[in-house]
Amino acid sequence: MGERPTLTGGSTPPATGTQAPPGTSLTGQPRPWRATTRRWVIRAVLPTALALWLLSLRNVDLDRMRDLGLLQVLPVLFWVALALLTLGFCLALSDGRTRFGWFAAYVLGLIAVIHATPTLLYPTLRYSWAWKHLAIVDAMLRHGGEVPNADKLSIYNDWPGFFQLNALFLRATGIESAVGYAAWTPVFANALLLGPLLLMYRAVARDKRLIWGAVWIFYSCSWVGQDYFAPQAFAFLLFVTVIALILRQLPSSALPRPDRRKRGAWPPGLLLLVLVIVAAIVSSHPLTPLMLLSALLVLSLPRRNRRVVLPVLAGAIVLTIAWDMTVARSYIAPHLSSMVESLVQPDSNISSGLATLGTAAPGLALVSWIDRGLSAAVFLLAAIGFVRRPWTRHTGLPLLVLSPMPVLAANAYGGEMIFRAYLFALPAVAFLIAALLLREGTRPWRRMLTVYPVLLAMLGGLFFGYYGKEVVNRFTLQEVAAARYVTENAPPGSPIISLTSGVPGLDMHYEQHRRVLLAQQDVEDKQRLVRDPLETVKGFAYGASAKEPAYIILTRAQAQDLYLTGVLPADTMARLESALPGAEGFTRVYSNRDAVVYRYETPTDRRP
Repeated sequence: MGERPTLTGGSTPPATGTQAPPGTSLTGQPRPWRATTRRWVIRAVLPTALALWLLSLRNVDLDRMRDLGLLQVLPVLFWVALALLTLGFCLALSDGRTRFGWFAAYVLGLIAVIHATPTLLYPTLRYSWAWKHLAIVDAMLRHGGEVPNADKLSIYNDWPGFFQLNALFLRATGIESAVGYAAWTPVFANALLLGPLLLMYRAVARDKRLIWGAVWIFYSCSWVGQDYFAPQAFAFLLFVTVIALILRQLPSSALPRPDRRKRGAWPPGLLLLVLVIVAAIVSSHPLTPLMLLSALLVLSLPRRNRRVVLPVLAGAIVLTIAWDMTVARSYIAPHLSSMVESLVQPDSNISSGLATLGTAAPGLALVSWIDRGLSAAVFLLAAIGFVRRPWTRHTGLPLLVLSPMPVLAANAYGGEMIFRAYLFALPAVAFLIAALLLREGTRPWRRMLTVYPVLLAMLGGLFFGYYGKEVVNRFTLQEVAAARYVTENAPPGSPIISLTSGVPGLDMHYEQHRRVLLAQQDVEDKQRLVRDPLETVKGFAYGASAKEPAYIILTRAQAQDLYLTGVLPADTMARLESALPGAEGFTRVYSNRDAVVYRYETPTDRRP
């Protein structure tokens, strides 16, 4: 059957008459003075590491960020704090007497270092999509529900659960906007995810070091960045919760017999709770229900699981179909043919992406390769863990590693499906890696000498993926002020034109304006933009509306976006900025250090 975790996770005492390892008693336990010293070191390292981390954030010059984002500006002290925090956690793993609270404190410390750093450093909300979701919550508040004339953002009317929940919270508390707490969403989302992860891992193992090691590995490898103020972060939290509750009911031969006898049937109240959570997923995000259905299908393959899984699977199918045929029908119906076509083009789904006309920055290429390397290494280690630890095959987690693959082959999801598949497989992958690295032994401190560099390497890969594009994700107060000027002064019906989506808050009142993102037009339009930026902008401004003025906003983050991604040549914005002053119909109406706004009014002789 292969080795299995013990109830306590402790080491096996040496046989009578054998010589104990140095520093241990004949029972295999550390000598009292060494055990006491280790416990005090574990307790001291955590606050020391967190203090060094906070000290490292003083006087960080964000304006020096370029290709590698925050990696280029964080001081050495930040990385020392991270290495010290990881060392303390490894020491905690090597001590079988480490309590739950200290493991939790170390993991929460890791979450703070990773996810609170941008929030503490930036003066505004991070990431343009988070700003867009703020605008959707605001619009639903103003309209009391569905937002009319939403154009391309009408999809959020069809899956409004996350936004309506935030609107309900704002009404109940009297808070005017979610912007205050949205900046802390990555911290809170990951902290809340800790509960379902522990529930999931405790459903298949009892070794606390194995459980907490898996948790640490999950957070060390979750570089995809789907934890910001967004419905997918909310839905992923609920997804992991559903899977954890199901695993707790599944019979598992990897557990001691007393625990197995308690499983195999749903208490009615718990089943109802699971279905309520499924309903919340179905109403909040279009992709996560598909990932959930795929996970439930693969979990139902073993006959012993079906009594538990099939009721949830049936409920999830009914809820998803009912939602898609009623509330979401306005989106599903016109896109059904393209969804069917994607089923027969799995290769394009995996490799799809935006066509670029420029050259991506060298740093972005490096970040992409490190992301790929980390992802490949993670799955390779999980595969080795599956082979070397046969008991993990009875946990159901290897099936969950494979469950996102059918969805990956069936839908491109704007070129992001491969990242989402990685994220949904990661909770199960992390446990298999922990099972490989944290096997039982008589000298756990020596094993930690091997585990420590592996955990550091994982964190290094994470920071490249998570911090490597911060030059685009960070916004200044000047950029926020420019976007606010546009949204407050543009008359209803005025088109708002920008090169990329990298403008914070420009979607506010989106039902009154049409956004034109020049970098997201078809290839022919982008080629015209490269040849003659002024005439192309004029064409979009005139063609969009001859009655109301158009507003063109150019910002620091947009220029960085072009340089980093190469979606357009890096000098496109500079060429446009030099052509706009004095051009017929264009008037500069606002400017500051990081942004400029022009208003375009169609000349009188060209108006209909």
